[in-house]
Amino acid sequence: MIEVAVVQYRLLHYRTKLFELMRELLQKKGVSLRVVHGQPSAVERLRNDEGYLNWSENVVNRFWRIGRKDIVWQPRPARRDEVALYVVMQENRLLSNYPLQLQRLLGGPLVAFWGHGRNYQSLASHGLRERWKVWWLRRVDWWFAYTPSPAAYVRQHGFDAKRITVLDNAIDVSGFAADLASVSAGELRQARQQLGLAATSQVAIYCGSIYAEKRIATLLASADLLRARLPDFHLIVVGDGPEAPLVRAAAASRLWLHVRGIRTGRDKALQYRLASVMLNPGAVGLHIVDSFAAATPLVTQASALHGPEYDYLVSGENGLSVATDSAASYAEAVANIFTQPGRLATMQANCARDAQRYTLERMAQNFADGIVACLVRHGRLPASATAAAGPPATVKPG
Repeated sequence: MIEVAVVQYRLLHYRTKLFELMRELLQKKGVSLRVVHGQPSAVERLRNDEGYLNWSENVVNRFWRIGRKDIVWQPRPARRDEVALYVVMQENRLLSNYPLQLQRLLGGPLVAFWGHGRNYQSLASHGLRERWKVWWLRRVDWWFAYTPSPAAYVRQHGFDAKRITVLDNAIDVSGFAADLASVSAGELRQARQQLGLAATSQVAIYCGSIYAEKRIATLLASADLLRARLPDFHLIVVGDGPEAPLVRAAAASRLWLHVRGIRTGRDKALQYRLASVMLNPGAVGLHIVDSFAAATPLVTQASALHGPEYDYLVSGENGLSVATDSAASYAEAVANIFTQPGRLATMQANCARDAQRYTLERMAQNFADGIVACLVRHGRLPASATAAAGPPATVKPG
Protein backbone atom coordinates (compact mmCIF):
# COMPACT_ATOMS: atom_id res chain seq x y z
CA MET A 1 0.00 0.00 0.00
CA ILE A 2 1.37 3.41 -0.95
CA GLU A 3 2.19 5.70 2.00
CA VAL A 4 1.54 9.40 2.51
CA ALA A 5 2.93 11.30 5.51
CA VAL A 6 1.22 14.42 6.84
CA VAL A 7 3.82 16.26 8.89
CA GLN A 8 2.78 18.58 11.73
CA TYR A 9 5.47 20.12 13.87
CA ARG A 10 2.93 19.76 16.70
CA LEU A 11 -0.36 17.91 16.86
CA LEU A 12 -3.31 20.14 17.78
CA HIS A 13 -6.37 18.65 19.47
CA TYR A 14 -8.81 19.99 16.88
CA ARG A 15 -6.98 18.19 14.06
CA THR A 16 -7.13 14.66 15.46
CA LYS A 17 -10.60 13.82 14.16
CA LEU A 18 -9.66 15.22 10.74
CA PHE A 19 -6.78 12.76 10.52
CA GLU A 20 -8.95 9.88 11.68
CA LEU A 21 -11.46 10.63 8.91
CA MET A 22 -8.73 11.05 6.30
CA ARG A 23 -7.09 7.78 7.30
CA GLU A 24 -10.33 5.89 6.77
CA LEU A 25 -11.07 7.56 3.41
CA LEU A 26 -7.57 7.01 2.05
CA GLN A 27 -7.38 3.41 3.13
CA LYS A 28 -10.34 2.70 0.83
CA LYS A 29 -8.24 4.04 -2.08
CA GLY A 30 -5.18 1.94 -1.31
CA VAL A 31 -3.30 4.73 0.49
CA SER A 32 -1.89 4.44 4.01
CA LEU A 33 -1.89 7.73 5.93
CA ARG A 34 0.87 8.43 8.43
CA VAL A 35 0.80 11.45 10.74
CA VAL A 36 4.21 12.58 11.95
CA HIS A 37 4.49 15.25 14.62
CA GLY A 38 6.87 16.75 17.11
CA GLN A 39 6.30 18.81 20.24
CA PRO A 40 5.36 22.43 20.93
CA SER A 41 7.90 25.02 21.92
CA ALA A 42 8.14 26.09 25.55
CA VAL A 43 5.87 29.07 24.84
CA GLU A 44 3.31 27.01 22.93
CA ARG A 45 3.18 24.37 25.66
CA LEU A 46 1.44 26.91 27.90
CA ARG A 47 -1.58 26.84 25.59
CA ASN A 48 -2.32 23.23 26.54
CA ASP A 49 -3.85 22.52 23.13
CA GLU A 50 -2.04 19.33 22.15
CA GLY A 51 -3.89 16.37 20.69
CA TYR A 52 -3.26 12.62 20.73
CA LEU A 53 -3.53 9.82 18.18
CA ASN A 54 -2.56 6.31 19.21
CA TRP A 55 -1.26 5.62 15.68
CA SER A 56 0.68 8.83 15.01
CA GLU A 57 4.50 8.94 14.94
CA ASN A 58 6.37 11.19 17.33
CA VAL A 59 9.74 12.77 16.54
CA VAL A 60 11.82 15.15 18.64
CA ASN A 61 11.88 18.74 17.42
CA ARG A 62 14.75 21.13 17.89
CA PHE A 63 13.98 24.83 18.49
CA TRP A 64 16.11 27.95 18.24
CA ARG A 65 14.77 31.28 19.46
CA ILE A 66 15.58 34.19 17.15
CA GLY A 67 14.01 37.44 18.31
CA ARG A 68 10.32 36.71 18.83
CA LYS A 69 10.28 33.67 16.54
CA ASP A 70 11.04 30.00 17.07
CA ILE A 71 12.96 28.31 14.26
CA VAL A 72 12.16 24.60 14.07
CA TRP A 73 13.96 21.53 12.80
CA GLN A 74 11.69 18.48 12.67
CA PRO A 75 13.34 15.13 11.85
CA ARG A 76 11.69 12.86 9.36
CA PRO A 77 10.27 9.56 10.65
CA ALA A 78 12.62 6.65 11.16
CA ARG A 79 10.89 4.58 8.47
CA ARG A 80 10.75 6.90 5.49
CA ASP A 81 11.80 4.95 2.39
CA GLU A 82 8.18 3.97 1.65
CA VAL A 83 6.74 7.51 1.77
CA ALA A 84 5.54 8.64 -1.68
CA LEU A 85 4.22 12.06 -0.61
CA TYR A 86 4.97 14.41 2.26
CA VAL A 87 2.32 17.01 3.13
CA VAL A 88 4.02 19.75 5.17
CA MET A 89 2.90 23.05 6.64
CA GLN A 90 3.91 26.12 4.66
CA GLU A 91 5.94 28.08 7.20
CA ASN A 92 9.26 29.85 6.63
CA ARG A 93 10.50 28.81 10.08
CA LEU A 94 10.24 25.06 9.43
CA LEU A 95 13.82 24.42 8.36
CA SER A 96 13.14 20.75 7.68
CA ASN A 97 10.89 21.65 4.74
CA TYR A 98 13.74 22.94 2.59
CA PRO A 99 15.73 19.68 2.22
CA LEU A 100 12.50 17.88 1.27
CA GLN A 101 11.74 20.48 -1.39
CA LEU A 102 15.25 20.17 -2.82
CA GLN A 103 15.28 16.36 -2.72
CA ARG A 104 12.10 16.15 -4.79
CA LEU A 105 14.08 17.68 -7.67
CA LEU A 106 16.51 14.75 -7.43
CA GLY A 107 13.84 12.06 -7.56
CA GLY A 108 12.88 12.13 -3.90
CA PRO A 109 9.33 11.86 -2.55
CA LEU A 110 6.61 14.22 -3.71
CA VAL A 111 6.05 17.27 -1.51
CA ALA A 112 2.83 19.22 -0.97
CA PHE A 113 2.20 22.40 0.99
CA TRP A 114 -0.74 22.83 3.35
CA GLY A 115 -1.23 26.47 4.24
CA HIS A 116 -2.39 30.03 3.72
CA GLY A 117 -0.05 31.03 0.91
CA ARG A 118 0.78 34.23 2.78
CA ASN A 119 0.82 35.52 6.34
CA TYR A 120 -2.63 37.02 6.92
CA GLN A 121 -1.43 38.89 10.01
CA SER A 122 1.63 40.42 8.35
CA LEU A 123 1.88 44.21 8.29
CA ALA A 124 4.58 43.99 5.58
CA SER A 125 2.93 42.05 2.77
CA HIS A 126 5.83 42.80 0.40
CA GLY A 127 8.60 42.38 2.95
CA LEU A 128 11.50 39.95 2.84
CA ARG A 129 9.70 37.19 4.73
CA GLU A 130 6.72 37.24 2.40
CA ARG A 131 8.93 37.34 -0.71
CA TRP A 132 10.87 34.35 0.61
CA LYS A 133 7.60 32.51 1.15
CA VAL A 134 6.44 33.32 -2.40
CA TRP A 135 9.68 31.97 -3.91
CA TRP A 136 9.28 28.62 -2.16
CA LEU A 137 5.53 28.23 -2.67
CA ARG A 138 6.10 27.15 -6.29
CA ARG A 139 8.66 24.48 -5.32
CA VAL A 140 6.17 21.74 -4.44
CA ASP A 141 4.10 19.18 -6.35
CA TRP A 142 0.69 20.07 -4.91
CA TRP A 143 -1.07 22.68 -2.82
CA PHE A 144 -3.69 22.19 -0.11
CA ALA A 145 -5.14 25.66 0.48
CA TYR A 146 -7.23 26.42 3.55
CA THR A 147 -9.90 28.35 1.64
CA PRO A 148 -10.44 29.89 -1.84
CA SER A 149 -8.42 33.07 -1.12
CA PRO A 150 -5.12 31.24 -0.40
CA ALA A 151 -5.75 29.11 -3.47
CA ALA A 152 -6.18 32.21 -5.62
CA TYR A 153 -3.04 33.77 -4.11
CA VAL A 154 -0.97 30.68 -4.91
CA ARG A 155 -2.34 30.56 -8.47
CA GLN A 156 -1.60 34.27 -8.98
CA HIS A 157 2.04 33.57 -8.10
CA GLY A 158 2.47 31.01 -10.85
CA PHE A 159 1.31 27.71 -9.41
CA ASP A 160 -0.78 25.44 -11.67
CA ALA A 161 -4.46 25.71 -10.69
CA LYS A 162 -4.95 22.03 -11.57
CA ARG A 163 -2.61 21.13 -8.71
CA ILE A 164 -4.42 23.11 -6.01
CA THR A 165 -7.03 21.61 -3.67
CA VAL A 166 -9.29 23.91 -1.65
CA LEU A 167 -9.92 22.26 1.71
CA ASP A 168 -12.59 24.57 3.17
CA ASN A 169 -10.86 24.54 6.55
CA ALA A 170 -13.16 23.53 9.39
CA ILE A 171 -13.34 22.19 12.90
CA ASP A 172 -15.63 19.53 14.30
CA VAL A 173 -18.83 21.28 15.40
CA SER A 174 -20.97 18.15 15.65
CA GLY A 175 -20.59 18.12 19.43
CA PHE A 176 -21.35 21.85 19.62
CA ALA A 177 -24.43 21.38 17.43
CA ALA A 178 -25.63 18.57 19.71
CA ASP A 179 -25.08 20.76 22.77
CA LEU A 180 -27.04 23.61 21.18
CA ALA A 181 -29.94 21.29 20.42
CA SER A 182 -29.93 19.89 23.97
CA VAL A 183 -30.43 23.23 25.75
CA SER A 184 -33.96 23.22 27.13
CA ALA A 185 -36.47 26.05 27.33
CA GLY A 186 -36.25 25.79 31.12
CA GLU A 187 -32.49 26.28 31.08
CA LEU A 188 -32.89 29.34 28.84
CA ARG A 189 -35.49 30.86 31.18
CA GLN A 190 -33.24 30.28 34.18
CA ALA A 191 -30.20 31.80 32.43
CA ARG A 192 -32.20 34.83 31.31
CA GLN A 193 -33.44 35.36 34.84
CA GLN A 194 -29.90 35.10 36.20
CA LEU A 195 -28.60 37.72 33.76
CA GLY A 196 -31.62 40.00 33.85
CA LEU A 197 -32.65 39.34 30.26
CA ALA A 198 -36.20 39.56 28.99
CA ALA A 199 -37.41 37.14 26.33
CA THR A 200 -37.51 40.15 23.97
CA SER A 201 -34.05 41.52 24.84
CA GLN A 202 -31.63 42.17 21.97
CA VAL A 203 -28.68 39.97 22.95
CA ALA A 204 -25.32 39.71 21.21
CA ILE A 205 -22.39 37.45 22.02
CA TYR A 206 -18.64 37.74 21.70
CA CYS A 207 -16.88 34.37 22.00
CA GLY A 208 -13.16 33.85 21.58
CA SER A 209 -9.75 34.92 22.79
CA ILE A 210 -9.67 38.48 24.08
CA TYR A 211 -6.64 40.25 22.61
CA ALA A 212 -5.81 43.39 20.66
CA GLU A 213 -6.32 42.03 17.12
CA LYS A 214 -9.94 41.32 18.06
CA ARG A 215 -10.50 45.11 18.42
CA ILE A 216 -11.83 44.85 21.95
CA ALA A 217 -11.92 48.65 22.38
CA THR A 218 -14.20 48.90 19.34
CA LEU A 219 -16.36 46.10 20.71
CA LEU A 220 -16.89 47.95 24.00
CA ALA A 221 -17.41 51.36 22.41
CA SER A 222 -19.95 50.03 19.94
CA ALA A 223 -21.74 48.14 22.72
CA ASP A 224 -22.21 51.42 24.59
CA LEU A 225 -23.71 52.99 21.47
CA LEU A 226 -25.99 50.00 20.94
CA ARG A 227 -27.23 50.21 24.53
CA ALA A 228 -27.98 53.92 24.04
CA ARG A 229 -30.03 53.15 20.92
CA LEU A 230 -31.59 49.87 22.07
CA PRO A 231 -32.51 50.17 25.78
CA ASP A 232 -32.79 46.38 26.19
CA PHE A 233 -29.50 45.51 24.49
CA HIS A 234 -27.16 43.07 26.29
CA LEU A 235 -23.71 41.75 25.40
CA ILE A 236 -22.41 38.39 26.61
CA VAL A 237 -18.62 38.00 26.48
CA VAL A 238 -17.23 34.46 26.56
CA GLY A 239 -13.47 33.84 26.62
CA ASP A 240 -10.27 35.13 28.16
CA GLY A 241 -7.02 36.71 27.12
CA PRO A 242 -4.66 39.67 27.61
CA GLU A 243 -7.38 42.31 27.20
CA ALA A 244 -9.96 40.57 29.39
CA PRO A 245 -9.25 43.06 32.24
CA LEU A 246 -10.58 45.86 29.97
CA VAL A 247 -13.84 43.98 29.54
CA ARG A 248 -14.17 43.20 33.24
CA ALA A 249 -13.51 46.84 34.13
CA ALA A 250 -16.21 47.99 31.71
CA ALA A 251 -18.68 45.42 33.07
CA ALA A 252 -18.28 46.81 36.59
CA SER A 253 -20.39 49.85 35.60
CA ARG A 254 -22.60 48.19 32.98
CA LEU A 255 -25.17 45.71 34.26
CA TRP A 256 -26.02 44.77 30.66
CA LEU A 257 -22.43 43.61 29.93
CA HIS A 258 -22.04 40.01 31.08
CA VAL A 259 -18.50 38.63 31.33
CA ARG A 260 -18.73 34.86 31.45
CA GLY A 261 -15.09 33.78 31.15
CA ILE A 262 -14.17 30.57 29.38
CA ARG A 263 -17.15 28.30 28.80
CA THR A 264 -17.15 24.87 27.17
CA GLY A 265 -19.59 22.15 26.19
CA ARG A 266 -23.25 22.72 27.00
CA ASP A 267 -22.39 25.81 29.03
CA LYS A 268 -20.87 27.45 25.94
CA ALA A 269 -23.89 26.36 23.88
CA LEU A 270 -26.23 27.94 26.44
CA GLN A 271 -24.49 31.32 26.08
CA TYR A 272 -24.93 31.15 22.31
CA ARG A 273 -28.61 30.18 22.62
CA LEU A 274 -29.23 33.37 24.59
CA ALA A 275 -27.93 35.52 21.71
CA SER A 276 -29.12 36.39 18.21
CA VAL A 277 -25.98 38.00 16.74
CA MET A 278 -22.24 37.46 17.18
CA LEU A 279 -20.08 40.58 17.52
CA ASN A 280 -16.47 40.36 16.39
CA PRO A 281 -15.12 43.65 14.98
CA GLY A 282 -11.59 42.27 14.78
CA ALA A 283 -9.92 39.27 13.15
CA VAL A 284 -12.23 36.52 11.93
CA GLY A 285 -10.98 32.93 12.00
CA LEU A 286 -12.40 29.47 12.51
CA HIS A 287 -14.91 30.68 15.09
CA ILE A 288 -17.11 31.74 12.16
CA VAL A 289 -17.97 28.03 11.87
CA ASP A 290 -19.41 28.23 15.41
CA SER A 291 -21.50 31.24 14.36
CA PHE A 292 -22.99 29.17 11.55
CA ALA A 293 -23.71 26.20 13.83
CA ALA A 294 -25.44 28.47 16.37
CA ALA A 295 -27.23 30.53 13.69
CA THR A 296 -25.79 33.75 15.16
CA PRO A 297 -24.72 35.92 12.19
CA LEU A 298 -21.24 37.35 12.74
CA VAL A 299 -20.63 41.09 12.32
CA THR A 300 -17.04 42.25 11.75
CA GLN A 301 -15.07 45.11 10.20
CA ALA A 302 -13.63 44.59 6.73
CA SER A 303 -10.23 46.10 7.50
CA ALA A 304 -9.29 43.73 10.34
CA LEU A 305 -6.44 41.23 9.90
CA HIS A 306 -8.74 38.34 9.11
CA GLY A 307 -7.75 34.73 8.68
CA PRO A 308 -8.60 32.85 5.49
CA GLU A 309 -11.93 31.67 6.96
CA TYR A 310 -13.17 35.23 6.38
CA ASP A 311 -13.91 33.83 2.90
CA TYR A 312 -16.95 32.09 4.38
CA LEU A 313 -18.64 35.35 5.33
CA VAL A 314 -20.99 36.56 2.61
CA SER A 315 -21.80 40.05 3.83
CA GLY A 316 -25.52 40.65 4.07
CA GLU A 317 -26.35 36.95 3.77
CA ASN A 318 -24.78 34.90 6.59
CA GLY A 319 -23.17 37.79 8.45
CA LEU A 320 -22.00 41.34 7.87
CA SER A 321 -18.66 42.99 7.10
CA VAL A 322 -18.74 46.72 7.89
CA ALA A 323 -16.68 48.78 5.46
CA THR A 324 -15.76 51.65 7.77
CA ASP A 325 -13.74 51.36 10.97
CA SER A 326 -15.59 53.56 13.45
CA ALA A 327 -17.45 52.17 16.44
CA ALA A 328 -20.42 54.31 15.40
CA SER A 329 -20.73 52.70 11.97
CA TYR A 330 -20.29 49.24 13.48
CA ALA A 331 -22.99 49.88 16.08
CA GLU A 332 -25.30 51.27 13.39
CA ALA A 333 -24.88 48.13 11.30
CA VAL A 334 -25.65 45.86 14.25
CA ALA A 335 -28.65 47.95 15.31
CA ASN A 336 -30.08 47.71 11.80
CA ILE A 337 -30.02 43.92 12.06
CA PHE A 338 -31.75 43.89 15.45
CA THR A 339 -34.45 46.32 14.31
CA GLN A 340 -35.28 44.32 11.17
CA PRO A 341 -36.54 40.94 12.44
CA GLY A 342 -37.15 39.61 8.94
CA ARG A 343 -33.59 40.39 7.89
CA LEU A 344 -32.19 38.79 11.02
CA ALA A 345 -34.28 35.65 10.47
CA THR A 346 -33.03 35.35 6.88
CA MET A 347 -29.40 35.72 7.96
CA GLN A 348 -29.89 33.12 10.69
CA ALA A 349 -31.38 30.69 8.17
CA ASN A 350 -28.40 31.23 5.88
CA CYS A 351 -26.04 30.52 8.78
CA ALA A 352 -27.82 27.21 9.41
CA ARG A 353 -27.49 26.41 5.70
CA ASP A 354 -23.75 27.12 5.67
CA ALA A 355 -23.23 25.08 8.82
CA GLN A 356 -23.95 22.08 6.59
CA ARG A 357 -21.31 23.18 4.08
CA TYR A 358 -18.28 23.95 6.25
CA THR A 359 -17.90 20.66 8.07
CA LEU A 360 -14.94 18.57 9.14
CA GLU A 361 -16.29 15.66 7.09
CA ARG A 362 -16.24 17.74 3.93
CA MET A 363 -12.73 19.00 4.69
CA ALA A 364 -11.50 15.43 5.18
CA GLN A 365 -13.07 14.36 1.87
CA ASN A 366 -11.48 17.31 0.03
CA PHE A 367 -8.10 16.48 1.58
CA ALA A 368 -8.31 12.79 0.71
CA ASP A 369 -9.46 13.52 -2.85
CA GLY A 370 -6.58 15.95 -3.34
CA ILE A 371 -4.01 13.44 -2.07
CA VAL A 372 -5.32 10.80 -4.46
CA ALA A 373 -5.32 13.28 -7.36
CA CYS A 374 -1.71 14.23 -6.60
CA LEU A 375 -0.58 10.62 -6.52
CA VAL A 376 -2.42 9.81 -9.76
CA ARG A 377 -1.02 12.84 -11.56
CA HIS A 378 2.52 11.81 -10.67
CA GLY A 379 2.04 8.16 -11.56
CA ARG A 380 1.99 6.76 -8.01
CA LEU A 381 -1.61 5.50 -8.26
CA PRO A 382 -3.68 4.31 -11.23
CA ALA A 383 -6.09 6.81 -12.79
CA SER A 384 -9.02 4.69 -11.64
CA ALA A 385 -8.30 5.77 -8.06
CA THR A 386 -9.28 9.37 -8.90
CA ALA A 387 -12.54 8.26 -10.46
CA ALA A 388 -13.34 6.26 -7.36
CA ALA A 389 -12.53 9.13 -5.05
CA GLY A 390 -14.48 11.74 -7.01
CA PRO A 391 -13.15 15.02 -8.42
CA PRO A 392 -10.88 17.01 -6.11
CA ALA A 393 -12.03 20.47 -4.98
CA THR A 394 -9.58 22.46 -7.05
CA VAL A 395 -9.51 26.19 -7.67
CA LYS A 396 -10.69 27.26 -11.09
CA PRO A 397 -8.45 29.38 -13.30
CA GLY A 398 -9.60 32.95 -13.45
